[in-house]
Amino acid sequence: MDHGKLAETMRRLALEAGASIIKIYGADDFEVKTKSDASPVTEADEAADALISAGLRAAFPDVPLVTEEQAGTHDLSVSTFLIVDPLDGTKEFVQRRGDFTVNIAYVEDGVPVRGVVYAPAKGRLFYTDANGVSVEETGDHDPAAAGPTAPIRVSSPDNAALMVVASKSHRDQATDDYIGKYAVRDMTSAGSSLKFCLVATGEADLYPRLGRTMEWDTAAGHAVLAGAGGAVVRFDDHTPLRYGKDGFANPFFIAHAPGVDLRPA
Repeated sequence: MDHGKLAETMRRLALEAGASIIKIYGADDFEVKTKSDASPVTEADEAADALISAGLRAAFPDVPLVTEEQAGTHDLSVSTFLIVDPLDGTKEFVQRRGDFTVNIAYVEDGVPVRGVVYAPAKGRLFYTDANGVSVEETGDHDPAAAGPTAPIRVSSPDNAALMVVASKSHRDQATDDYIGKYAVRDMTSAGSSLKFCLVATGEADLYPRLGRTMEWDTAAGHAVLAGAGGAVVRFDDHTPLRYGKDGFANPFFIAHAPGVDLRPA
């Protein structure tokens, strides 16, 4: 894999998809449909998926591609592949809360090694560069030319005063009970894969997820967090979360900065 080409392509496609999403987001009304798993999908999801899929297939025709919106057609048993959630946080999009992202990642031998997370309504863009170092880009976010970037790094956590981020739309009692095992200084809620990025930038130390997710929900954020020095582990045994699983479904997991004294499940 040409990682320079990969970083440039993923960044550009995420920004182009984000522009398409924001155009629909700003409309007076848009159609919301319900998929077979009862989750919502909008024309923004579908438009972004078509744009990103075409771009990745043109640039990397020999690399398997997995996307949320085409999941019903996938019959793959792969460990190295591209994976896309064109609009992560559709509920946040529908409710116009802004916490939605475009996620594109490259998984190599079951490990997300490169990724981009773009939150168009918040103007935040995170990605791994050609060397696998995670950065946040500021500026105009021009798809044709990268703006200023700064490396991001996880915190050095204080286990007596942790900063925790949890899901905004999928918070439940089990999550609260688990968070209650820690000494928490501050707790925030966020939607989509932004939670991984908040751990990656040191704005949070810990993100536990005790709920259903799919690999396309997490791969890009996982890659950004890993490139900032963080980790994502299974909730049950604290072993690394891996990708290419049957059906692309994740177990419960914990994303964290190293140094957090992880509590047992």
